[in-house]
Amino acid sequence: MASLKGKTLFITGASRGIGLAIALRAARDGANIAIAAKTAEPHPKLQGTIYTAADEIRAAGGKALPLVCDIRDETQVIDAINQTVAEFGGLDVCVNNASAISLTNSQATDMKRYDLMTGINTRGTFMVSKYCIPHLKKADNPHILMLSPPLDMKPKWFAASTAYTLAKFGMSMVVLGLSAELKSAGVAVNALWPRTTIATAAVGNLLGGDAMMRASRTPEIMGDAAYAILTKPSRDFTGQFCIDDKVLFEAGVTDFERYRVDPTTQLMSDFFVPDDDVPPPGVKVTPLPMG
Repeated sequence: MASLKGKTLFITGASRGIGLAIALRAARDGANIAIAAKTAEPHPKLQGTIYTAADEIRAAGGKALPLVCDIRDETQVIDAINQTVAEFGGLDVCVNNASAISLTNSQATDMKRYDLMTGINTRGTFMVSKYCIPHLKKADNPHILMLSPPLDMKPKWFAASTAYTLAKFGMSMVVLGLSAELKSAGVAVNALWPRTTIATAAVGNLLGGDAMMRASRTPEIMGDAAYAILTKPSRDFTGQFCIDDKVLFEAGVTDFERYRVDPTTQLMSDFFVPDDDVPPPGVKVTPLPMG
């Protein structure tokens, strides 16, 4: 059976939420996790730091290397990757999870926020991947995974938040490009996106508070789905835009109730899930209100 035991993962934004869930699932196999994120001190609205994440990873059975890293800064990215390779002897997986969000229209999006989203989501993803690639090419089963959506080019995804959509779709376009570029080298490059909203700080703070959190799934579904992707043969599975529950259903999972925050509340679809994407049997999701 495939495993991440002894594998080294470099995960951006892994101090909380989905990034931490991916780290903890890998840690259960005994993986080495580099936590590349900015949060070194507790934040009043955001739970967790790179150091509390490291403690959780070690408690789950993995090894952890907490690294303060702003993925907009080229020097910090290079140093963080080099520290990871020096600490663990190589690099097997790059997970581009760090992301910035602002659900604002053109007039309400100041250029500083635009630059932040583009700098973290699109440019940061490209740069982290770029500097991981030379190390990944030396690995046995190398993977790059973006937490980014299918490229469903519908106007409704752009109308209310053009800047954010550009930044997230930019991440997915990196998947398109790098998966083709690296196919012959055997480095898999894929994207993973949730069918529903996920109970993270972003959802709680930006999308509707407790009500939206109750209509969400827990980050563990993304951790399990990422694990299913990262344990696939890299030469056989690349250039794919995956939805979390479909990946798990194909891996044999049929019970998705355990991932629900509140089983009595109807699940809410996430942004960017194509209208024609059919969920696994028994999964019912309310379309996300647009506009």
